[in-house]
Amino acid sequence: MSKVTKSITPSADVNAITGDALDRSMSVWHSFTLGFAVVSPVVGLYAIIGVQTVVTGGGWFAALAICLAMQLLVATVYAELSSQFPIAGGAYKWARQLGGVVAGQYAGVIYICSTIAMLTTTAYTGGFWLATFLGLPAEGGEMMVLWGVVFLLVCTLLNIAPVSIFKFVIKMGVYAEIVGSAGVALLLFVFFRQHSVLELFQHMGTGTAPTETAAFLAALAIAGWAFIGFDACSTTAEETHNPKRMVPRAVFLSLLMVGTVVLFNSASLILAFDPDTLRSSSSTSDPVTPLIASSIGDWFEKPFLAIVMTAFLACGASVVKYTSRIVYSMAREGNMPAILSQVTASKIPRNAVLFTVLLAGSGLIFGLNDDAVATIIAFGTGGLYAMFTFTTGVGLFARLSGRWNPDLGELKLGKWGLIINSLAFAWSLFELINIAWPRPYAVSVDAPWWQLWATPLVLGSLLGITTVYILCKKWISVK
Repeated sequence: MSKVTKSITPSADVNAITGDALDRSMSVWHSFTLGFAVVSPVVGLYAIIGVQTVVTGGGWFAALAICLAMQLLVATVYAELSSQFPIAGGAYKWARQLGGVVAGQYAGVIYICSTIAMLTTTAYTGGFWLATFLGLPAEGGEMMVLWGVVFLLVCTLLNIAPVSIFKFVIKMGVYAEIVGSAGVALLLFVFFRQHSVLELFQHMGTGTAPTETAAFLAALAIAGWAFIGFDACSTTAEETHNPKRMVPRAVFLSLLMVGTVVLFNSASLILAFDPDTLRSSSSTSDPVTPLIASSIGDWFEKPFLAIVMTAFLACGASVVKYTSRIVYSMAREGNMPAILSQVTASKIPRNAVLFTVLLAGSGLIFGLNDDAVATIIAFGTGGLYAMFTFTTGVGLFARLSGRWNPDLGELKLGKWGLIINSLAFAWSLFELINIAWPRPYAVSVDAPWWQLWATPLVLGSLLGITTVYILCKKWISVK
């Protein structure tokens, strides 16, 4: 009987504090489009295709497929949790409800820092595409940082504008990705394919990685970037109609749709071009447009740039909304300044939005050094996998200890829930270690030691600072 009481308590706490602070203006379709835009096939694939080919030599399609399959297990745990605890902040709030206040503080710090690093990276790369579309110079660290700032300003305006404008831009981004990106992939696959399907699984180990095993592990680590962000659906649960039923659907639908587009796009690019061509094009800031223009025709370059730019803007605006809701949730719990939990008359947490963008903009300073940008990308990926590990781990612990009864949620998996949760935790922990592992051949043979160990160093520093803060706060309260 005591176990049942424990499992009911968190749900009651959630219902008690949600209220109507945020506007429930999102349908399951809008929740899906938000998750789709954050994961973004274009942003995910085009950011990694060059480095995948350089490091592995080829054959990385299998690693991409495996990563998607395992991430679906993680998404299942997120869907199960969101079907019972649909609250702003998502994984941060679940950690606090199921693991306690201290667990929530650790989760919140990791979550916010990693998503802000993700936003900084998206702004830095998205600013380049915005400038390229406008036909303005964007080469060089200073210009890319400048355009990154412009990109963030646009994303900020979209987030504080009426919700209808935000929804329209996100919808256009999804349409651009599905119709444009998938359409381009279909053209390449049907009319410009040069190789048999076997090419997808060949050339592994012919890149900078010293062995086939090292190449495959690196391919798994790099592929992790393509399938993050589906948890955005859960962080905006308080703004979704009937969230206990709709948010889990949006989580699955966004990752499945993105995964399908990413796999098809990657297959089309691999089969349409030689590995040497992909490898040589990766040395430029835009490794994809010249390749596609050379196949379809120069006339297609401008429309393709418009597709990519729209996708990046939708992604950036969605990441701002996604991260600001974590900030808002933490502030509401008293773990950040209370001013960040205030909402406008239209129920938009404007202060949390501005705080998120300010921190992401500060991170753009590192863009003046190209090597440091690689560090931001590594931490953005590793930090989110640390969050996946933390969330699936807390869920597994709470499930086994009786703190959480999954049968009380709308999504009921029965005995399969424990199996899926265990596999999801094992995968997340493996991928976190795999991403954090220092690889000189994936960065630069001359890279300083701190860059190679960036992910464990940054995560360790954040956890250390958080620990000191918690201990000091406890010591002051005792006095």
